[in-house]
Amino acid sequence: MNATAPAVSVELLTKSYGRSRGVVDLTFSVERGEVFGYLGPNGAGKTTTIRTLLDFIRPTGGRASVLGLDTRRDAIEIHRHVGYLPGEFGLYERLTARDHLTYLASLRGEVDERSIRELAARFDLDLDVRIASLSHGNKQKVGLIQAFVHQPDLLILDEPTQGLDPLMQQTFYRLVHEARERGATVFLSSHVMPEVEHVCDRVGIIRDGRLAAVEDIDALKGKALKMVEARLATPAPSGTFDRVPGVREAVVFGDRVRITMAGPMDPLVKALARFEVMDLESREPSLEEIFLTFYGTTEGDG
Repeated sequence: MNATAPAVSVELLTKSYGRSRGVVDLTFSVERGEVFGYLGPNGAGKTTTIRTLLDFIRPTGGRASVLGLDTRRDAIEIHRHVGYLPGEFGLYERLTARDHLTYLASLRGEVDERSIRELAARFDLDLDVRIASLSHGNKQKVGLIQAFVHQPDLLILDEPTQGLDPLMQQTFYRLVHEARERGATVFLSSHVMPEVEHVCDRVGIIRDGRLAAVEDIDALKGKALKMVEARLATPAPSGTFDRVPGVREAVVFGDRVRITMAGPMDPLVKALARFEVMDLESREPSLEEIFLTFYGTTEGDG
């Protein structure tokens, strides 16, 4: 294993499924000790990329390496150093969570059972309940423990917080932070913008199987949109908010104004202060709205 090579490196990686395609000409790298978010809507190609990195499927073209090892030639060695959580995974339903995790630990041969207990306590998971009786969120906890328990050099996590309540999401974020602190690399696939903003150093943005951008997280936050709708005591003249710094779009309809905003809110707040504001709502835009605004469209379907 090459300790100086990037944790993940792909060059012109392509996977085609007959007449349809999975990913096209992906080129990016993930540095050691980095938390890298892989962000895109469902169907964009995130899982296809991950399965190719782990040699579960073979690329149609291009090349990839993980921890300095070739993904095709050295797949077994790569798997020894990776903790993996698939987006969809199977568990031994008849076993308890304890028996399931202990069995997998015995196959790996390098896991202290105390680590299983400690992670279960942090996730508030009862290890003695049969997996068949667990809720979706608790099954997700089993999958996360399975990925983290052997303290791998690289964690590859596909939609890791699905099914977790907000408190358990915070536990997950702390585990990611601790993994980075001990020098591990985290490759985290998600379609949830706030999630990657919360834990990642950089983000690769994939849409329709193609890499739209690789951004530092601070740059991505600077592009974050806000959707604001205000109800005013008196209608605002058309064009009132068009020249407010950061306003991407302003639509006035009667006594309401709907504004798409990027950057600091202060200029908009000052512009609204000229009116009597009866009601004010703000929401996060969808990922697709962010893509359309900042990265345009690409050919093909998701």
